[in-house]
Amino acid sequence: MKSAQASHLLPVYARVDLAFERGEGAWLVATNGERYLDFTSGVAVNALGHAHPHLVAAITEQAKKVWHVSNLYRIPEAERLADRLCAASFADVVFFGNSGAEAMECAIKMARKYQSVSGQPERYRIVTFEGAFHGRTLATLAAGGQKKYLEGFDQVVFGDLEATKRAIGPETAAILIEPIMGEGGVRVVPPEFLRALRRLCDERGLLLVFDEVQTGVGRTGQLFAYQQSGVSPDIMALAKALGGGFPLGACLATTEAAKGMVAGTHGSTFGGNPLAMAAAGALLDVVLADGFLARVRRTSLILKQKLAEIRDRYPAVIAEVRGEGLLVGLRAVVPSAQLVDELRAEKLITVAAGDNVVRLLPPLIVSEEEVAEAVRRIERACARIAQAQTGPQRQGAAG
Repeated sequence: MKSAQASHLLPVYARVDLAFERGEGAWLVATNGERYLDFTSGVAVNALGHAHPHLVAAITEQAKKVWHVSNLYRIPEAERLADRLCAASFADVVFFGNSGAEAMECAIKMARKYQSVSGQPERYRIVTFEGAFHGRTLATLAAGGQKKYLEGFDQVVFGDLEATKRAIGPETAAILIEPIMGEGGVRVVPPEFLRALRRLCDERGLLLVFDEVQTGVGRTGQLFAYQQSGVSPDIMALAKALGGGFPLGACLATTEAAKGMVAGTHGSTFGGNPLAMAAAGALLDVVLADGFLARVRRTSLILKQKLAEIRDRYPAVIAEVRGEGLLVGLRAVVPSAQLVDELRAEKLITVAAGDNVVRLLPPLIVSEEEVAEAVRRIERACARIAQAQTGPQRQGAAG
């Protein structure tokens, strides 16, 4: 394998010098043969873990038929998947793309088109919240608060309803929010705040847009995070888990919210291709099966209870356990990167987030035994960090 220095890949990632050759369930095997417990899931993508037999069978079967035909023609597989997503959500219509950023681009365009065809083309600005992450295209970077891209977006303090009201003006089209800010530190938006945003949008003729790219398709223990709040959006973006590892994004909406998206207003070369649709259909077969999401909720409760015990034992390492379902954050006292490194030394893969948080994103099929094993590895890492903190002090006292 080429070293990072010898690679011809554009050097935009700070990659760990570690590569994997195969996986099974919640486990990955590195090219050197070492086994790692995967509590990142490709950053909330591999919802059913690695090499899930139902996904493998579905993709293999479809690959023998047709991979791509383009949206010049009907794609029955896409129609069936859209039917299932709408039946399981607030939505009436779906647009398929290939990523979360594409799903968000569609959502932003849809909100602005809605206002335009409603006779208010001046309403194009979108209210967003500090700490948000919505993607890496120019528009989604702006939505996430990158100052040099901010034209068209008004960012306010997270959870501040009065600031949100003040940000709304005659040019405002919509409010955009993640029900749980994953990249922003696994910050859970209080349901009462989401309910207040819903009322505000209804009162002022705005659309409410939810970014569920990271939270959607079972990650929180519900199919969609919004279902825990009692609030339905007008538009919702999905990706990550939807394809179970196959690149896929989707923008869901009500018929009313999507009324400006007529023929010619949007498109995607690869969006809705039969191979991606087969992957997502198989994923939904598993996630929507009786008892699956209840099991996710039960596993989550066990994980968070055990993590709370570790926090109590090592308060100088972990300050807080937060999150919903199997989207769990450990707010660290030490630098989060240090904790990620120590966990990787224990052959446990995790990922950092904002607010000095380490994210735990195990596949939704993770077993209670694997959770227990992960907790043992987390405890060993915390013990090692704590010992390093107190070791020099003890030596000084002895001297």
